[in-house]
Amino acid sequence: MSTPIQTLFDLTGKTALVTGGSRGLGLQIAEALGEAGAKILITSRKAADLEEAAAHLQAKGIDTRWIAADASQPDEVQRIASETLHRLGPVDILVNNAGATWGAPAEDHPLEAWDKVMNLNVRSIFLMSQAIGKLSMIPRRSGRIINVASIAGLAGSPPSMQFIAYGTSKGAVVNFTRTLAGEWGRYGITVNALAPGMFPSKMTKSTFERIGVETLASGAPLGRVGDDDDLKGAAVLFASQAGKHITGQILAVDGGVSAVHPA
Repeated sequence: MSTPIQTLFDLTGKTALVTGGSRGLGLQIAEALGEAGAKILITSRKAADLEEAAAHLQAKGIDTRWIAADASQPDEVQRIASETLHRLGPVDILVNNAGATWGAPAEDHPLEAWDKVMNLNVRSIFLMSQAIGKLSMIPRRSGRIINVASIAGLAGSPPSMQFIAYGTSKGAVVNFTRTLAGEWGRYGITVNALAPGMFPSKMTKSTFERIGVETLASGAPLGRVGDDDDLKGAAVLFASQAGKHITGQILAVDGGVSAVHPA
């Protein structure tokens, strides 16, 4: 007998940990999971941003906590994992969203900037998935991991978009997602990734200013860039029972850009 669709998407009683959850796409995903019924813990490096984000979510009636920490550092990741377990119980949903970018020609890209991007965009996803997997998901043989990749990880970039470290890191996130899905499926854990296209955010602000929203939108078949709602449905699908038979998948949310410029 089938399950009612409202029940399949209901996250009541679940706990979600969202890294980089204080603004932008991370906050949008946290809001979606909270509106679907989950308790939320958001983390990023800046306490002031987290306080503001938590107040925003709590005003919507979402049970929200926060921890300020650097998700690229092993000790900090262990602290996030243990504190979340202590304060909210086992983590059902992990959203690996924390990330950074750096714009520079490949021939002049600073090594320290390369390391910063790789540490936050790739190392943190490995560390956080490992910690939450061992503490919460593998013992319970259940869990949902959602990684935030990018369409920049699906193909190379045009000359106007100079982000060799960012594109490389997001390509790594894509195959990390597929590889972990293959390994942890036996534990009942699904691992999927969202691959956003152009969304307004602090990270993309300089690109929007340099290229312009109309030009960016014109490259998408739908003729638009992403907004504050466009990741919410996909995130809840991957997090809920509605997506229980989906794993190892990369879902582009990009207005069709990757359909006409395929990898």
